[in-house]
Amino acid sequence: MAKNRDHGGGLDAAIAQYGGSRTQWLDLSTGINPIAYPIPEIPTQYWQCLPDAGAQNTLLNAARNFWNVPKSADIIATSGVSQLIAMIPSLYETDAVEIIGPTYNEHAAAFNAAGWNVGETGNVRVVVHPNNPDGRTHNITADDTAKTKLTIIDESFCDVLPEKSLIALAAQPNVIILKGLGKFWGLAGMRLGFAVASPELVQKITDRIGPWAISGPAQYIGAAALNDQTWAEKTRTRLTNDATRLDALMNEHGHTTLGGTDLFRLYDTPDAVALQTKLAQKYVWSRAFPYSNSWLRLGLPGSAAQWDQLKHALENK
Repeated sequence: MAKNRDHGGGLDAAIAQYGGSRTQWLDLSTGINPIAYPIPEIPTQYWQCLPDAGAQNTLLNAARNFWNVPKSADIIATSGVSQLIAMIPSLYETDAVEIIGPTYNEHAAAFNAAGWNVGETGNVRVVVHPNNPDGRTHNITADDTAKTKLTIIDESFCDVLPEKSLIALAAQPNVIILKGLGKFWGLAGMRLGFAVASPELVQKITDRIGPWAISGPAQYIGAAALNDQTWAEKTRTRLTNDATRLDALMNEHGHTTLGGTDLFRLYDTPDAVALQTKLAQKYVWSRAFPYSNSWLRLGLPGSAAQWDQLKHALENK
């Protein structure tokens, strides 16, 4: 990972500073679903053979159906959304890019590394929808995208709000929609992301990524997850209830809800670093931000024991 890029996770560093073992820690620093999609038994062939076209088409068709991808748009699977974020700046000659922030910082890091001018204006526009960390959604139309050379819409957290998806804009020739199975499905370690765009843009991405961008097991698990609408619907209900529960717990302890999604919540607190330290002393890891002294973000606990651990950490004097 590049030096000085601020992220959630990094539990090893927290353990080094505060002690304990990984089994003792509750990592709430990310927005990853704590109750992941149950991994099906994977046939041996997916481990032994190179990823083949049939399994890839099965995966892409499942993605197309789950996300209601426009018929005129194409879709490509890659090794996580991060691979796409790092590669997209190379699709065009360096220019100016507008990134609506504060937001997930890998977008700015990727464009900076490619020599782009990153700021509040630009011919290329990046929108995280819903936004990380405050959960803002954006009203973007085809007319808006027509004013740009390229519009990138990162929907990594949008599967909790399918009705808000801007996937229809992927029919435009200059729009890339990013999707992934890391957050809602809780399968971040599988590294499976997707770009939805015009066939021409998808071909440009394909030319840069090359064959076998994802593993055979990822093809198999991804197709199973995307075809399981029942699991998705039940999971949305659970996440909504748990997000409400987390807000109530934090509000009870004097922290104001600022926003977020049903996968992570953002709170205003008098001293975010002090609260992060207080929680860490009881082996609960949270997310503070270098650009705010008062913002603290928490993911959702996944079990009764984890909820108790967070409650006791908040009560710690």
